[in-house]
Amino acid sequence: MEHKPIRIQIRSRYNTKNALILYGGEGHQPLAVSEILSELLKKEKFSVQMSNTLDILLDSHLMKHLDLIVFTWTRGTIKKQQLNSLLRAIKGGTGFVGIHASVGAFRSELKYHEMIGGQFLSHPGGDNVTYKVSIIDRLHPTMKGMNDFTVKTEKYYMLIDPAIHITAATCFGSVLMPVVWTKNYGKGRVFYNALGHSLDIVKQLEVLQMMKNGMVWAAK
Repeated sequence: MEHKPIRIQIRSRYNTKNALILYGGEGHQPLAVSEILSELLKKEKFSVQMSNTLDILLDSHLMKHLDLIVFTWTRGTIKKQQLNSLLRAIKGGTGFVGIHASVGAFRSELKYHEMIGGQFLSHPGGDNVTYKVSIIDRLHPTMKGMNDFTVKTEKYYMLIDPAIHITAATCFGSVLMPVVWTKNYGKGRVFYNALGHSLDIVKQLEVLQMMKNGMVWAAK
């Protein structure tokens, strides 16, 4: 069911932060994943709206008062006006968080991939590869409380922006491949986590912790 746009009122310094979760595209149970992320944000005192239409990005009042935009989106297309509104908001200071296939959304939109910091190429080995995720920057706020852990899921091989800050990674032979990274885009903070192919991975405690840390950090 489509979540209709609502009006978010201008908050005082005592009000909660405002988050928009955009879900959709092709596959990956985006609604179920978004509901999990929504609960994480609500526990951190965010006001959360969910939508499965990119037209919500054209709501100028809403976009002006968002602290965070979260994408659970696979493939698909985005119109020029929608993309421009998204990028304008992030450059202006709205945080952005992408999970799993959001790095493969809107494949032909180079400006989107410049913002998020990379683009999906392949997942060698299929859906069930067991591998270690190593925490690279234990001092970064998004890795608070994190230790190395193991997952059994897709292993993403990606093109990456050399400007990203890698906070967690895995290896393809001798090649270090980011799993989680952060970057700046204008005044906005960007957080991306490649894990999230299935609900059991999203619900894994380490992934939940990273997503919570990343969303809170991006919204600062």
